[in-house]
Amino acid sequence: MLCQGKSNFGKLYAVHAVRHSEAVLTVMVAICSHGVHFLEKVQVQVRSLEHNRTVTEIVVFEPRMPRRVRSVGVSRSLGRGDERLSSVLRVGLTGGIGAGKSTVSKILSELGAVIVDADLIAREVVEPGTPGLAALVEAFGDGILSEDGSLNRPALASLAFADDTSRGTLNGILHPLIGTRTMEQISSAPSDAVLVQDIPLLVEGSMAPAFNLVVIVYVDEEERVRRLVGSRGMPESDARARIAAQANDDQRRAVADVWLDNSGEPGSLDDVVRDLWANRLVPFEKNLREGTVVRALPELTPADPSWPAQAERIIGRLSLASGDRALRIDHIGSTAVPGLDAKDVIDIQITVEHLGVADDLAEDLAAAGFPRIEHIVADDPKPSYLGGETDPAVWAKRIHGSADPGRRANIHIRVDGWPGQQFAILFRDWLRADPSARAEYAELKVKAAESAAGIDDYASAIDAYLGVKTPWFDAAFHRAWEWAEKSGWSL
Repeated sequence: MLCQGKSNFGKLYAVHAVRHSEAVLTVMVAICSHGVHFLEKVQVQVRSLEHNRTVTEIVVFEPRMPRRVRSVGVSRSLGRGDERLSSVLRVGLTGGIGAGKSTVSKILSELGAVIVDADLIAREVVEPGTPGLAALVEAFGDGILSEDGSLNRPALASLAFADDTSRGTLNGILHPLIGTRTMEQISSAPSDAVLVQDIPLLVEGSMAPAFNLVVIVYVDEEERVRRLVGSRGMPESDARARIAAQANDDQRRAVADVWLDNSGEPGSLDDVVRDLWANRLVPFEKNLREGTVVRALPELTPADPSWPAQAERIIGRLSLASGDRALRIDHIGSTAVPGLDAKDVIDIQITVEHLGVADDLAEDLAAAGFPRIEHIVADDPKPSYLGGETDPAVWAKRIHGSADPGRRANIHIRVDGWPGQQFAILFRDWLRADPSARAEYAELKVKAAESAAGIDDYASAIDAYLGVKTPWFDAAFHRAWEWAEKSGWSL
């Protein structure tokens, strides 16, 4: 746990903190609403500091709400955060009711994953004899108890959801208890853990960006209804109502890095989950811990219509890690141009105020799954025969890459208004708008890939690939800007 504090809503538990300046941080706060965990990104203003790192008082602002909503006294430093936890691979596991999410969780647990089950924790904190149940009885009366002394959930719901005041009372009791237990489990995870948080309403709570990877377990609606009625004895009307209250399949697909179809017979998904563990989760964790970027030889693949959606998921994680240090984040490169064959690598550009901000982002982007590539510190100036349009120094940048073996990506960090930052967006938009330029570039990429074919060493293959492409950009740089002037293009 990075910190805990008190507010008029009870205790808050920060699980990830990003410092933007001496006065501002972004904090991911673990909260739970009616047994459903979610992470809320909040802006934090530091009121006072001890030794330049320890926050003694902070003011929290809700994301979409400009007014001050609560003050929080913090008992631990928020600084850069818990370095041990920052290297832990965090996987969000979810799926609709009746999809068989618990089956996947069980297999991952057997393989060695650390499972944090939101539903289980929500039950644990209100079991007979717990302070949680005692607090609920004090607030809502003995009528919420069953004959055996356990919590009668329907009875509690009828009282707690009667009005906003009662709901606030319920939240004030449950939030800190579930937050404490959740953070106890997360904090006890080994430094090399694959931490899987089993969260029923992960999609509904907009939590996906907080995880390095999101796994969705899918079963179509009619099969889920059949299972809920047949296996759980749930009335069909209730089953359909529960399903309708949750996210739909399109909403789940939008955040899914991994889509597990559990429509088959029992056991049919077991080998798929084991393959996911061995070939993605385990190497991802190792790469994250060691700061290793996944690389592949420059081979072209057919244009994938899902590339933009994949880019959006990456942008969500980068946005959370960067906070307001990122002036804008864009999907750039060939995968951002519909219909263009490309290397299966998503290119993203983070625009920052100056390179000092780029350096400040390094640790937070690494924790999000994107380690820095230290040896690359600039783009080639364009056009090369003039030494660049301006001082070659303004072609400097920082670059990170993905540690996920299942989704390669390059994260370019460039300064606002510098030629490299502008050209990355201009070039994408030019290719989108000009079919002849797009076709010309596509042909060039084929020749570049052919020149690298058969070269097994990554660095040598990239040199061969770029050796074909780079000279073309000398003319393309001016052509793109000519198009911009004629078309009225602007950033």
